[in-house]
Amino acid sequence: MNLLKSSILLYLTIFLLLTTSCQQEKQPDAQKIVDEAIAAHGGERYEKSAVSFTLRDRQYRALRDGGVFVYSRTFTDSTGQEVRDEFRNSGFSRTVNGTEVELPEEKQKAYTASVNSVIYFALLPYALNDDAVRKEYLGETAIKGEPYHKVKVTFAQEGGGEGYQDVYIYWFHKQNHTMDYLAYSFQENDGGTRFREAINPRTVGGILFQDYVNYTLKEQDLPLEGYDRAFEAGKLEKVSDIKLESLEVRELES
Repeated sequence: MNLLKSSILLYLTIFLLLTTSCQQEKQPDAQKIVDEAIAAHGGERYEKSAVSFTLRDRQYRALRDGGVFVYSRTFTDSTGQEVRDEFRNSGFSRTVNGTEVELPEEKQKAYTASVNSVIYFALLPYALNDDAVRKEYLGETAIKGEPYHKVKVTFAQEGGGEGYQDVYIYWFHKQNHTMDYLAYSFQENDGGTRFREAINPRTVGGILFQDYVNYTLKEQDLPLEGYDRAFEAGKLEKVSDIKLESLEVRELES
C-alpha cells in the first residue's frame, strides 16, 4: 500500500508540474505585447523624427535621433513674454524672449517633469521599452465588447525620473495591438488616479496619434487594475479632454 501511495503521489506531482508548465508557456508575454503595440503605433519611425503639436495653446516639439533627444514647449505667459522650456540629454533650460534665465533646481525639476509628461503621453506606447520600465502581464479582459491584454508598468528608481513611484495599467487590443486605454496613479500634488480612453486615432507621418478622454474615480479604495470595470459600469467621472492639434511629423535624414 505504501508503494502504491508513493507511486500515486509521484504521478500527481508530475502531472501538476506539467500542467503548471503548460499554463506558464501559454500565458502571453508582457514584453511581446508591448513590442507589438509599439510596432502598430509607429515602430522605428519614432527613433528618427521631429514631432510637433499644440496642446492647450502651448506648442510642443519632440526631436529624437537615436539616443539623442530634445523636448520643448513654447508659450506666451500672462505678461506677453515668449517662454521656451527645453529638456535634452544635457539637461534643462528656460529662455524668456530669447534670453536664458537662471532657475532654482526645484523649478527646473518641475518644468522638466511637466514637459516630459506631455510628450510621454503623446508618444505612447513608445517609451514603454525604456530601461527603467518594469512590465507585468495581468491577464485578459473585455471593454465595450472588445478583447484586451492588461499590462502593469512600474519603474525602477534609477532612471525612472521624478515619478518613478507612479503605477500604470495599459489595455492593448488583442488583434489590433493598439493601446486603447490606460490608467495610472501619481504621487505629486497630493496624489490621485486617472483613467484615459483613447479617441480620434489618426496616422501622421507613419505614427499613430490619439486624443484622450480623461476620467477619475473618487473611490480611491478601488485597485487601479479594476478601473476598466468601473469604466464599463459608468462609475468614472470625466475630468477633461486631451486633444493634440496641429500635428506634424518630419522624418530625420540618416
